[in-house]
Amino acid sequence: MAMASGMELVKAPGMIGAQSVDHLRAGSTSVGGKSCARRRLSVVCSSSSPTVAPRVSSPIGGRSKPLHFLHIDDFDKKEILHLLERAVEVKALLKSGDRSFRPFNGKSMAMIFTKPSMRTRVSFETGFFLLGGHAIYLGPSDIQIGKREETRDVARVLSGYNDVIMARLFAHQDLLDLAKYASIPVINGLTDYNHPCQIMADALTIIEHVGRIEGVKVVYVGDGNNIVHSWLRLAAVVPFHFVCACPRGFEPDKETVNRATAAGLSKIEITNDPLEAVKGAHVVYSDVWASMGQKDQTAARLERFQGFQVNEKLMEAAGSQAYFMHCLPAERDVEVTDAVIESPNSIVFTQAENRMHAQNAIMLHVLGC
Repeated sequence: MAMASGMELVKAPGMIGAQSVDHLRAGSTSVGGKSCARRRLSVVCSSSSPTVAPRVSSPIGGRSKPLHFLHIDDFDKKEILHLLERAVEVKALLKSGDRSFRPFNGKSMAMIFTKPSMRTRVSFETGFFLLGGHAIYLGPSDIQIGKREETRDVARVLSGYNDVIMARLFAHQDLLDLAKYASIPVINGLTDYNHPCQIMADALTIIEHVGRIEGVKVVYVGDGNNIVHSWLRLAAVVPFHFVCACPRGFEPDKETVNRATAAGLSKIEITNDPLEAVKGAHVVYSDVWASMGQKDQTAARLERFQGFQVNEKLMEAAGSQAYFMHCLPAERDVEVTDAVIESPNSIVFTQAENRMHAQNAIMLHVLGC
């Protein structure tokens, strides 16, 4: 399937100008095949803070209902690229040490965790705090969503106290129920089905290092899991080449594959040959072979996934241009060797940091800032 050509970036009020600058290191980055120069930002959302602050581009469109972030392809290409632009802007501001941009002043976020996570908690909590807000951690024993209290009741109670809900859950249906009954935005921090915030951070990282997201070749090696599902749903709205190399029996959800293929934008491949798959890749991506909730399958999976380790041989087959990415935590010398994760082409720690910056852009968008 032929990939679509690069789009002409639509310029909304307050968006960064499309200029010919090669790389973020030079003071800009490229989104949607166009370069985006850094610039000063200022608050455009309604905030109780009287402080004059730097400018951030305004959200696209007005909605009367809560704007949730549940799946990447709930948004169109224009909106996704806009979110990535805002992530670039706010990251540059925070990295400069400027803390005057506080659009979340007086706002609170409820963070529901049925699955614990260092990166998800710290990136959301720190990001919300740096932009002026207060985040409340609700761990697995605090709510016991769907057990001690029905999900629809939790959604409505938390909506009365907070401005936004972030949920990192096992069951995807629990997330959908939260969004159905909440009167405030709900952000998907991960479910067993998908992990859209991670892929937004990944796209930002690829833009910073490759210079674009459109037209790149991303090769995922491992289990066809929630990370793969989110890559496929991004491929339904932004054109690039996505390959999932996995053992037989561990392919991603067929309906999600068909959805991405039917969109007709990206080249999608599902294969069982990782060595062939990685050739010419811009990015080789891996994840643990047994995710949380699958640890009882570890021994069986170790046997089935032989030949799917990302090692020096596989990276050599990919080529010197290939970066290594991993959503972390990694089991070193299992799905990826220590040498690869510590190599100069490994960008896993920039990728981890970008969780916060991508999520800041998502929170700004759903809160109308």
